[in-house]
Amino acid sequence: MNARTDTDLLLQSTSQSLARLSNAQLDALEEETIFILREVAASFERPTLLFSGGKDSLVLLKCAEKAFGIGRIPYPLLMIDTGHNFPEVTDFRDARAKELGAELIVRNVEDSMKRGTVRLAHPDESRNVHQSVTLLEAIEEFRFDALIGGARRDEEKARAKERIFSHRDSFGQWQPKDQRPELWTLFNTRLAPGEHFRVFPISNWTELDVWQYIEREDIALPSIYYTHKREVVERRGLLVPVTELTPPRDGEQIQVRDVRFRTVGDITCTCPVDSLAADAGDVVIETLAADVSERGATRMDDKTSEASMEKRKKDGYF
Repeated sequence: MNARTDTDLLLQSTSQSLARLSNAQLDALEEETIFILREVAASFERPTLLFSGGKDSLVLLKCAEKAFGIGRIPYPLLMIDTGHNFPEVTDFRDARAKELGAELIVRNVEDSMKRGTVRLAHPDESRNVHQSVTLLEAIEEFRFDALIGGARRDEEKARAKERIFSHRDSFGQWQPKDQRPELWTLFNTRLAPGEHFRVFPISNWTELDVWQYIEREDIALPSIYYTHKREVVERRGLLVPVTELTPPRDGEQIQVRDVRFRTVGDITCTCPVDSLAADAGDVVIETLAADVSERGATRMDDKTSEASMEKRKKDGYF
């Protein structure tokens, strides 16, 4: 038996052991998330749930379904669409919202570009960072006072500084030194006119927790989260999908590889990883062996400093 097989068997055995031990952990995380979702409904007049169709927002939606029931989620779903999203994800987003009987609001970066509030430095620039402008415009349009998001503290250092109830000033800015203490799950939700909160109910979850919950609850996901064949090129240590928006550069060799996406976002900055994981159980095993965070391994726009990400968050980024 070779070392590769030994490693795979060890990971599989570890995954099975964790599955037996994780139910109490997942129950506690689910209970906390449901409590926060209900707290938002009770504390704010015009909340919304940010829903991209990605795995974290689908976990949030599953908890909201448990908290309120199908067709009874008391706030709309909001998607800020760059126009460069994977069609498998946006199609799934629409189908899931319809299945739950939830109101889905979609606002587009392209509309902000037409208004002149978003201006690209060059046509090929990623629109990902410009979602902040469109989001702030949607907040003003609907007067949202709380936006529920699926960010987790384990994703990267700037997000680890977030409170669960993250206060934003009247300009939509995040000021890390002005955040409010959160002791004994007591949340200060008072707002001055024009201010709002970003609320992160799954802050304390890890990528492994998310995948174990997806497996346990049998949560359906867009197909690109699992193994499929895709044309890619290697660039700066990442696998870049070959699309009209991300064509190969001079000297790059197109390869067809078995890949999956650990996280999904704008096509221009989201990369897959090599994988043969065909279901959530397989992904759990792969996650146990991962030594790089999902964003670090798959997001071209996150190949930046912590300070840069903090600046983006201060400007209104998710």
